[in-house]
Amino acid sequence: MKKFLKEFETFIMRGNVIDMAVGVIVGAAFQAIVNSLVNDVISPLLGLIANMDLSHLVLKINDVEIRYGAFITAVINFLIMAFVIFLLVKAINKISELGFKKKKDEEPAKPKTKICPYCKSEIPVDAVKCGHCTSDLPSEELTL
Repeated sequence: MKKFLKEFETFIMRGNVIDMAVGVIVGAAFQAIVNSLVNDVISPLLGLIANMDLSHLVLKINDVEIRYGAFITAVINFLIMAFVIFLLVKAINKISELGFKKKKDEEPAKPKTKICPYCKSEIPVDAVKCGHCTSDLPSEELTL
């Protein structure tokens, strides 16, 4: 039993499980934001243009109600939510992409000098012969 609990503790303490738990919690909070945006902002605006609630459409067969209108409304709501999530993710990716480009530009410049492997003098990085000891330099030797 102790071995089982130790294995479970090792499993829980992995970074992947903790990252997944954080992702689920953030996802639930994000779902509330998307639901509010769709239900409180976008659906009422679309309701001005066309009636979005089709739940009144019902087909009766032998005292059995088939509420296909509610299904159509659910599909429309899904498509609206999927589109809103797509736009939000696209905007977030664009913002993070701009941040990565900025960090990429801040990378340090390549060195302009190297050390001669023979006399240990500093020489230009593209030199093929040392100006101090006149040795021929190997082309792959780029130490600083």
